[in-house]
Amino acid sequence: MNRKELLDSFLKNEKSETVPVAFWHHFVSFHNHYNYDDSKVYETVVNEQKKYIDEVRPDFVKIMSDGFFGHPSLCEKNIQTIEEIKEIKSVGKDHDWINKQVEYVKEICEYAGDEVYKYYNIFSPLQYIRLRFEEYDEDFTKFVRLLREDTDAVCEAAKRIADDIKILVKRLFEETKVDGVYYSVQAVQDKSIDHEFHKKYVESLDLLLLDYINEFTNNIILHICGYAKYTNNLEWYKDYPVKAFNWAVFTENISLEEGKKIFGGKPVIGGFDNAKGSILYTGSENDLKEYIYDILDKAGTKGVGLGADCTISEDIDKSRLELIRNIAREYVKTKAE
Repeated sequence: MNRKELLDSFLKNEKSETVPVAFWHHFVSFHNHYNYDDSKVYETVVNEQKKYIDEVRPDFVKIMSDGFFGHPSLCEKNIQTIEEIKEIKSVGKDHDWINKQVEYVKEICEYAGDEVYKYYNIFSPLQYIRLRFEEYDEDFTKFVRLLREDTDAVCEAAKRIADDIKILVKRLFEETKVDGVYYSVQAVQDKSIDHEFHKKYVESLDLLLLDYINEFTNNIILHICGYAKYTNNLEWYKDYPVKAFNWAVFTENISLEEGKKIFGGKPVIGGFDNAKGSILYTGSENDLKEYIYDILDKAGTKGVGLGADCTISEDIDKSRLELIRNIAREYVKTKAE
């Protein structure tokens, strides 16, 4: 069974000779996540992505969008007011922010080859705004403050960003060999936000893009981003039109077994805490074996994959990832016998 056949079985919730294993990490610093127009940053991301594909041979490739986190209209200045939010505009089909992403994804897809599925990382429209404010500006209150001050203005700005993401998606599926999208979302981190607000504003923006992506492929993995104090109500995402789900098992305190039930039996991937000092980095071979066997005993092996809550540390010993793959293969073989 090759890697594409393995993932096909996973996505169809079918019995397979093993379970897919895939991890990923960033290739440049947080601030450089916004610097695609710096040739050194761009070249580093391209080269390191290729190196990772060669060293790890993941069961599917998540193409990192390092360098492209910042929509150009968000990066012109340090936005502080609603009036500045209203100035956010679509950059249109000819902007290098789109051109370079297509060029990058095309090169990585051709390098990875046709025997493995390739997913490109795309954020929800509101995530592009939040990440710029928090990761680059290092202002952890601005996003919620402005959203609460004028929800319609922020969401209209997000729609204009979504217009550019649609252009990007169309070109990716017409000009590259990308197979799917790894779509990253997060709930608004404010206790006053209820499900009704989420559906009206956040979900409607997500569906704007997800429904469009589904015109080109139904091969979408939804990443519900959680870490530290950033948590999500998984129930709010159970009806999203995607093939598979990944979330922060440890942050949300919801196992793969429990999550699979929440998501109506759809495929799920994860199980490992990505924080430094966790079993992923420090556990012995026996520790990892016991841990993986416990996950698969409880969640089963149909439509279950092993990965992390989110990105792992770039300095992880890559042989550990291969060890996890071997243990998973051994588990399925042993249970089958």
